[in-house]
Formats: sequence, structure tokens, C-alpha cells
Amino acid sequence: MTAGQMKLGAFLMAGGHHIAAWRHPDAVADAGVDIDHFIGLTRIAEAAKFDMIFIEDAAAIRERNVNIASQAARSTMFEPLSLLAALAVNTSHIGLVATASTTYNEPYGLARAFASIDHLSGGRAGWNLVTSASELEAENFVSSGLRPHAQRYERAEEFAQAATALWDSVDTGAYVANGSAFAEPSRLHPVNHQGMHFTVKGLLDSPRSPQGRPLMVQAGASDAGKNLAARTADVVFTAAQTIGEAQAYYADLKGRMPAFGRDPDDLKILPGVSPIVARTESEARAKYDALQELIPDEVGVALLASYLSLKDLAQYPLEGPLPEMPQTDGIQSRQQLIIDLGRRENLSIRQLARHFAGARGHWQLIGTPAQIADELEERFCGRAADGFNVMGAHFPGALEDFIALVIPELRRRGLFREEYEGRTLRENLGIKIPTRTA
Repeated sequence: MTAGQMKLGAFLMAGGHHIAAWRHPDAVADAGVDIDHFIGLTRIAEAAKFDMIFIEDAAAIRERNVNIASQAARSTMFEPLSLLAALAVNTSHIGLVATASTTYNEPYGLARAFASIDHLSGGRAGWNLVTSASELEAENFVSSGLRPHAQRYERAEEFAQAATALWDSVDTGAYVANGSAFAEPSRLHPVNHQGMHFTVKGLLDSPRSPQGRPLMVQAGASDAGKNLAARTADVVFTAAQTIGEAQAYYADLKGRMPAFGRDPDDLKILPGVSPIVARTESEARAKYDALQELIPDEVGVALLASYLSLKDLAQYPLEGPLPEMPQTDGIQSRQQLIIDLGRRENLSIRQLARHFAGARGHWQLIGTPAQIADELEERFCGRAADGFNVMGAHFPGALEDFIALVIPELRRRGLFREEYEGRTLRENLGIKIPTRTA
């Protein structure tokens, strides 16, 4: 690994991260279920030497109102682990990370699936562990509704512990197949997990992962989320609007790691960034304005309401400020980010919704290659990030623009690699292979 270089993920989402991306004249409107589209995007990112691609997921449609859902391309999407398997056999170096919920899955099934993807890809799989905060998801799985925030994180802690034990149940080289024995018994370690939420006994039916374990990725920013990440995560995706917020989060999370016996360098923090870049600032601004004009008010407001866990934000005057927000069991860190942004910039509900529709609360940058690189360099060198999760406003154009215009500028400054350092995702990120837990 080259010291002092940032890590980059390409966060892929159907036609793009902007809520109206599917309406862009150059977008692929049916991208969510177009395998050639995803293979093409992943190969573009791999050719540019990105560390990983990232696929998010929610096991439900995103909008309760069918009329609103009909105007948002996020309503159709591949199941992400199936998609990773297809991408694994169509790429050779780039990391492959997908979201799976600890609330609506079981440890053995997910541990087995991600171990398989790690073998299929030669050591490039990553699991974005989420607890799922959507009532729409809860309605698809449990009759009792969304579990409380604290309970979801208790379950996630135990889930991660059980999954790790399963990955560690088989040592490297345990399966020898030497004519007298298929496996070396001393290298097999049956799991006997009996906890509050799960009972898991036995071995994972797989050789040990090429990476030791698939990479563990998280995005929590609540206190419980940060503790879970400090204990278990290799990579954290986060949202931060200002450099001060990003630096505070970075210092807080890295500062928690020694309490769990971990070195702060064992975790890479990659905030989301949605860059719109062109050769001139006016051209970049025109690109952004054209996207903003594609947002129907009702779609933007509905998206904002879903992240605030409000049933109906449209009942309030759109030219007025956000109402007082009650405590919810939704995505608490993102709710606070929205509230802080609205207050800091004195935004009306309509203005906040239109801003939020561009990247769902993540950092947005609009400018020339040098301007974008300046901003990224400031946060990278200012201990606010170890790299970035790049969120193209629309695909493939926004990702292609970033690669064609910003990547050369980052390389000119010595901030991004020319070639991959290794074959596995851990090697390229500079994260050591974990040892088996006792």
C-alpha cells in the first residue's frame, strides 16, 4: 500500500443517486434490473482502480404512496447478493460490497452467502451490515412492526459475533484431501453460540475465506452504531455536510477502537460524496441545475419525510421550516443531519427537500476537477476521511465524468493509486487479515 493515498468506493444505485436521475436524458431508466448496466459500471470503476463498488438495499419498496413510488426509479432493484455473484465472475480486482440486514436474516445463511461470494471473487467480498430502520421493511417480515433502535443494535452485535465465529470455524488449509483424509480435524472449530437472539451450532460448509473473513462494512452514526463499528467494522460509510462534522466523527470513531483492542488504522472511514464535475464551474452548475429541475415537489418531500420517519411532511407549509421532530426508531443520525442542515442554512421544507433529493444528506460538490480535488484533499489530509464513497448523480455519465476529470487530478497530486496493490479487497485497502478468535 502506498502511504498517503485515499481509498475510493463507487456507490452504485440504479440510474443514479439523484432522486430524478432516471429522468435524465442520458440515464438508463431501467438500470435497476439491467445486469449489463451494472457489469459495465463495475468494469469502469475497476479500470479506474477504485477499491470497491457498493450496493445498498432495502427489502421493501421505498415509498408507501404508490403514486410517489411510480415516479422514483428506486422502486426496482436486484437482490444485492445475487448481483454480487454476477459481478464477481465479470471482474478481477475491484471489491464487491453489498448490504444485508441483521434484522431480517439469520447468521448462518448470511455468513455462508458472503463466504461463497468471497471464494467466487478470489477474496473481494464485503458485507455492509445494517439493522434496517424502515417500517415498510418491517411490514414485510414481522407483524409487530419496526423493532426499537436499541433492540436492533443488540441483535446486530450478536449477529456479527455469530457470523464471525462461523467464518473462523474453519482454519486456512483445513481441507487437505490427501487420499487418507478430506479434512484435518484439528483445524475445524465447531461453533456453539447460544445467545439472546440466535442459536448457532456447527461448522460453516466452506473453506476459510481468501481474506480470512469477508470485509465488514457499516454505516451507523448513532452512539450504538459507532460502538458496533469500533468493535467489528473494517470500513465505515458515513454522511457529513461540513468538515467539522466529518473531523468530529472521524476522531470519535477512531478513538473508540482501542477499547476493543483494535488499532485505529484497522478501520477506513469513507464518507459519501456526490460530485458534479465539468471543465468549467458554470458548466458544472448548469448540470446540477438541470437535474434539480427534474424533481417533482411531492417526490422530494416524500423522500425527505421517509428519512425523518414522518408519515406526512406535506401537511406542513412547504415554504416554512421543518416542524419540531419527535424522537423515532428510524435512522437517527440521518434525521439529526437533516435537522442541523435545515437550521444552519435556514432552509424551508421545499428547499431542504430539493437539496436532500440530490444525495440523501451526503456531501454534494459542484465544480471543476481542481475544485473537487481541493475539497477532497482538504478532508483527506485534515483527518476527516480515509477516502470517499463516490455517489454518481446519474449513471453512467456522472461516474465517467469523475473518472475522466477528477481521478487524473488526484493522481497528479499523488493522492490516488495508479495500480492495485494486491488481489484481495483487504490487500488493496491495507487492512490486515484477521486472526481467528478463540
